[in-house]
Amino acid sequence: MFKKFTKKSIGHTRVVTDPEKVQAFMNRGIEKIYPNDGFLLKRLSSGEKLSMYLGIDPTGPTLHLGHSIALKKMAEFQKLGHKAILLIGDFTAQIGDPDKSSVRKQLTHAEVLENARLYKEQASLFLDFDGPNPAELRYNSEWSDLMKFADVLNLASKMTVQQMLERDMFRKRLAGNKPIYLHEFMYPLMQGYDAVAMDVDGEIGGNDQTFNMLVGRTLMKDMSNKEKFVLPVKLLTDTSGSKMGKTTNNMLSFLDSAQEKYGKIMSWTDGMILPGFELLTDEPLRDIEQRLASGENPRDIKMNLALLVTAFYHGAEEAKAAQNAFTTQFSKQEIPEDLPEVVINEDLGIVEVLKKTGLAKSNNEAKRKIQEGAVVLDGNKIKSITFKMSGGKPQKGDTVILKLGRKIIKLKFK
Repeated sequence: MFKKFTKKSIGHTRVVTDPEKVQAFMNRGIEKIYPNDGFLLKRLSSGEKLSMYLGIDPTGPTLHLGHSIALKKMAEFQKLGHKAILLIGDFTAQIGDPDKSSVRKQLTHAEVLENARLYKEQASLFLDFDGPNPAELRYNSEWSDLMKFADVLNLASKMTVQQMLERDMFRKRLAGNKPIYLHEFMYPLMQGYDAVAMDVDGEIGGNDQTFNMLVGRTLMKDMSNKEKFVLPVKLLTDTSGSKMGKTTNNMLSFLDSAQEKYGKIMSWTDGMILPGFELLTDEPLRDIEQRLASGENPRDIKMNLALLVTAFYHGAEEAKAAQNAFTTQFSKQEIPEDLPEVVINEDLGIVEVLKKTGLAKSNNEAKRKIQEGAVVLDGNKIKSITFKMSGGKPQKGDTVILKLGRKIIKLKFK
């Protein structure tokens, strides 16, 4: 059962300017600060109540772990006494944020609203929508639906084609001779206009949204003569190096069961342990770094991470039950402690590893076993013959379990 969402009252409306708390907000999980660190520090230390928003396009029926990273930072901002705004992109979701490879399928407004049905309830696990300093829920159709064609033309005059082509996904489309539709150029403009319409002080989002958020910063300068700060947060990536989310088909959903959440986290590579603690918990990172450096089994540290994250969503009791179920299942797999260990370079491909370790006698056999779904790395089936061991960003000394059928070995990165 999913843990009941509870409202967390902030308990005051006073703006907190304590230097330690302000620095903690600015440093942990934030990839970069625009325009610069000094600008944000001055704003947060002024005692003025600021406003910041997180925009989420409801292109799927549930929030996922990627959303939780920015939501967690929004909650910290709210606890400092500032105004947090959750913006549902019910208008922009109908356009679709441009993808690297092809145009996105456009959604109807009815489909978008159905997808967003659970978003506020799920976000309330982080944000307080009641109390003396309530978070605000907005929909960008409030202003976008009212725009006339003349308004859209005026907005389009604020950006150049050259500026739009600075976005990496547009450049990749051009390089691959793939079409870019005009409506896709409109997406960053319409998302950027959200900041102008709400007259906010700042915006937060995943680092994959940096371009769009900076378009909003440009528009605010031009149309409102106002400096907007932008906070791109770090994102978790999976064993292939892809971000975890709907597009990459590897998301950890808010609606996953406790056992599913726990098991998915345990399937992460050792290289994801420290980022996982940084982005998903409040644990002191120095303690985790010391544990990793001490030679403690990374699996035990990962179990702590899985327990903490699962407990946040489902409560301590269900999280412990999920851990017990995982441990039982893991032991039933009869993976011996004295597995043969092979030291490898992180730049090897999976085909080379299978041949190097003797699990496959030839490249052709290795490719065939991968295509049959017989190759499993740390609990995840390898689906591509081009998979690189560097995908999970392993560190020196990290270990992973590689299985081909009943053959099992331990790989250690040098």
